[in-house]
Amino acid sequence: MSASKMAVKRLGKEHQAFQKDPPPFIWARPNESNILEWHAIFRGPPDTPYHGGEYWAVVTFTKDYPFAPPELKMLTPSGRFTPNTAICTSMSNFHPGSWNVSWSIETILVGLLSFMLSEEITTGKSSCATQAPDSERRALAAASHAWNISQPKFRTIFPEYATKDMRDVPNMSGQAPKPAGPQGEGTKPLVNVQARAGAAQGGAGERSNRLVVVVAAASAAVLVAVVAWWVMQ
Repeated sequence: MSASKMAVKRLGKEHQAFQKDPPPFIWARPNESNILEWHAIFRGPPDTPYHGGEYWAVVTFTKDYPFAPPELKMLTPSGRFTPNTAICTSMSNFHPGSWNVSWSIETILVGLLSFMLSEEITTGKSSCATQAPDSERRALAAASHAWNISQPKFRTIFPEYATKDMRDVPNMSGQAPKPAGPQGEGTKPLVNVQARAGAAQGGAGERSNRLVVVVAAASAAVLVAVVAWWVMQ
């Protein structure tokens, strides 16, 4: 799948911004041969069962990014996610209706770390999230780096991290994100909030709801146009 010109430009800008100011405990870069395929390293924050661990994740964007969400997978065994299985969150392709075009690779990865630190379990068809005992998660954290460097693709994507001793990612001193469930990341569309309020208020709320839907749709169209203009600059 070849990326659109808009996706290439947007992801290129996000790569520059990420390298300049990476979030705590996360490092990421695109595959040199495919900018739609991003690889990330998460370091387990202190005071969590993942402390001392190193976790490799893959974010696969579509050619329509930023207008469509990516697929998210955690490859390293963690006791939290089923390895190499698509993860169901509000920022993944499981929930395209909740996707926000303003979200970036940083937003996505911070949200994924937040979900990892929570104890929420996804529902529906996805069984990506698990609840292994803390003792098992700590054991997997201790074995995580050895597992990563045994994988040829990890060594190709992150050669500087494919050493016998685990290396820190650039930002190890910040505050980890607060734990959040699969629907807890990002900001929910205004129309969803208004819809719940309208249901409680009866007919007047429903009429207000329809107005909110129209306004939200118009606002979304303007936002899409603005984002399209911005990424093409």
